[in-house]
Amino acid sequence: MSRAGGRAASPAAPHRARKRFGQHFLEPAWVAKLVAVIDPRPDDVLLEIGPGRGALTASLAARVARIVAVEIDRDLAAALLRVVPESVRLVEGDVLATDIGALLAGEAAPVRVAGNLPYNVATPILFRLLHASGGGHVLSDATVMLQKEVADRVVARPGSGDYGSLAVHVALDADAELVLILPPGAFRPPPKVTSAVVRLRFRPPAVDIGDRDVFERLVRGVFQQRRKTLLNALRPVADTFGRSAADLLDRAGVDPKIRPGDLALDGFAALSRAVL
Repeated sequence: MSRAGGRAASPAAPHRARKRFGQHFLEPAWVAKLVAVIDPRPDDVLLEIGPGRGALTASLAARVARIVAVEIDRDLAAALLRVVPESVRLVEGDVLATDIGALLAGEAAPVRVAGNLPYNVATPILFRLLHASGGGHVLSDATVMLQKEVADRVVARPGSGDYGSLAVHVALDADAELVLILPPGAFRPPPKVTSAVVRLRFRPPAVDIGDRDVFERLVRGVFQQRRKTLLNALRPVADTFGRSAADLLDRAGVDPKIRPGDLALDGFAALSRAVL
């Protein structure tokens, strides 16, 4: 289903949250705070992921030119269709199975992103947005709500306990900052965790990584053995490329004795280029 809305915007009727979709609905006072950090502008086109009952959708629709809202829950999508204004294009479907570029092909670019991401699939959605951003030409920025421990991993820096594969991939394609922290009571039903809002500002890659597939495989593989030295952590993934870990580290000019969590983005980029 992909249709424009009908009447003036207002939140949809009460809907029981579905655990399998990771649904937690934001209380009105916190909707206002989220809108403030999104800072919508009259000429904005927004991609909203998981509009839910439509509380955020309603607030944003009154402030922006157009919204493309993707909702996986069939019942919520049907209820929203009856209340959102004509400026909202509602798409029933899974954003992880959606070609974001094709979805936004008819919209004025770049598009901004907003949403309360389902916590059980937040990380793959973030990767999807990074891949779809087009260096800031397709997506300009994303203001998204996450479980705080995931948000901490998004903005982490080398040497911190939260630094890992997610932080490296985000740093390649975006500048990230944590802009709001929400207690469990900000939602109904309350989740068992604290939440946080992160803003990503998409841009062209910060460094030359060579082949993106090589880079992603290398970063993911190294962090699977993050407690080992970089030399030992790199060996299994280097073997898949038919290369020697020691040789790759030498060619990249990277210290083989450090841990993966101490290597910054430019070091991973150098290793990726050394594979080619």
